[in-house]
Amino acid sequence: MAKKSNSSNHCSFCGRSENEVTILLSGISGYICDMCAEQAHEIINESCKGLKKQPTNFAITNLPKPKQIKEFLDQYVIVQDMAKRFLSVSVYNHYKRIMQKNVKEDVEIEKSNIILVGPTGTGKTLLAQTIAKMLQVPFTIVDATVFTEAGYVGEDVESILTRLLQVADYDVAAAERGIVFIDEIDKIARKNDNPSITRDVSGEGVQQGLLKLLEGSVVNVPPQGGRKHPEQRMIAVNTKNILFICGGAFDGIEKKIAQRLNAHVVGYTASNNSGQIDRTNLLKYITPMDLKAYGLIPELIGRLPILTYLDPLDRNALMRILTEPKNSIVKQYEKLFEIDGITLTFEKGVFEYVVDKAIEYKVGARGLRSIMEVIMMDAMFMLPSEGNKKKLHITTDYAKANFEKSEFGKLKVA
Repeated sequence: MAKKSNSSNHCSFCGRSENEVTILLSGISGYICDMCAEQAHEIINESCKGLKKQPTNFAITNLPKPKQIKEFLDQYVIVQDMAKRFLSVSVYNHYKRIMQKNVKEDVEIEKSNIILVGPTGTGKTLLAQTIAKMLQVPFTIVDATVFTEAGYVGEDVESILTRLLQVADYDVAAAERGIVFIDEIDKIARKNDNPSITRDVSGEGVQQGLLKLLEGSVVNVPPQGGRKHPEQRMIAVNTKNILFICGGAFDGIEKKIAQRLNAHVVGYTASNNSGQIDRTNLLKYITPMDLKAYGLIPELIGRLPILTYLDPLDRNALMRILTEPKNSIVKQYEKLFEIDGITLTFEKGVFEYVVDKAIEYKVGARGLRSIMEVIMMDAMFMLPSEGNKKKLHITTDYAKANFEKSEFGKLKVA
């Protein structure tokens, strides 16, 4: 430590007087010299080196064309060609609008949010996830069933943007170019067309809360989510360039579609028109009018201009889902066993058996995984402990035996 001089002012850290240093900064109850300040700065930089926020990698440098987007989706999602075409064009137009140079023109291109209608397990969520993966933009999935109108128990609709901010590592500029997938949008439908005395806080109230988010406005978002309170610090997020994709099963909407189609059939044309309608897949005839009849308010439907449907999965589609995609269920099991040094192969009859059971139990594409898990459980339990076995071939008889002895196999189809 340096020796103090007769000067009354000296550095509180090293003891040097103001005559021995270049600058002596004064504080409330002490002083610090320029040399100690430099050392403190170096120590702080060294300590915070690992804590520095890394720059987010959410920049779209080369926007793929609609055909390229669809080809990418084809690698992960089987069938659903119509939905893929709609999504590819919508996403391309949306990001083309964002990336255009600021040209002062009279024509302002508005964003086009999307609503996907289709039975559960047909690939609505997977389509949105795959597009976000390709574009490398912030992406979040939220469940519409947890939201309530402001002032009631539950989550505010603004917490949708909180989750998007968390995915973007609180980079507001990146979050404002992200994609939000709102799942189970049909669960917030109005309970009935007649206005009741009690407020529909988890249905129509949530739809009204979503309006400003979907249209595009500056929303004050609580950084940690939850309810707002006056003393909380807010983050302003502009939703003008956020693409909203809504998805829902809309169970029972086929009845609304059938009623509408039959309403137009009058007189001698009845037999001709009814023959042209595909009764097995009424969703292909869906219109915004049917969504209104189901319980969505007209203001919300107007902010979701692109409406498309997903086909129900038949036997051939389920077979392809099981084996063809890049991340198919079969390829996932092969990879799991490969990590243990075991080569896994299947007899073709196994896939047919799994698909037949999925159709029998009406569990869709998600049920394929459950059935495969039951069949593979014994092998996944025993083989990692047996270091000498390097190959495993699953036969149809083995699959049947394992499935039938499980609790799943003992269930009776209704």
